[in-house]
Amino acid sequence: MNIKPLADRVLIEAKEAETKTASGLYIPDSAKEKPQQGTVIAVGNGKKDEPMELCVGDTVLYGKYAGTEINVDGKDYLIMRQSDVVAVLK
Repeated sequence: MNIKPLADRVLIEAKEAETKTASGLYIPDSAKEKPQQGTVIAVGNGKKDEPMELCVGDTVLYGKYAGTEINVDGKDYLIMRQSDVVAVLK
């Protein structure tokens, strides 16, 4: 991939939305919620006063309406500021 985020931005591949509930019911497309979890694909260099804390490969949680959706080579990604990421999952 040829995308390099600038400054404190990160490129995230969103996790697929759940298609089935825990009890086994299938969720229709109209009722699926936008995923709030994804994997960091690329990171910027950070800012002078705010170093980059995220690394490529981190699994993160972010706000429901955070970031800008982009489509590259048929895949959907989100590009957002590091501050829009609320947690890193270990």
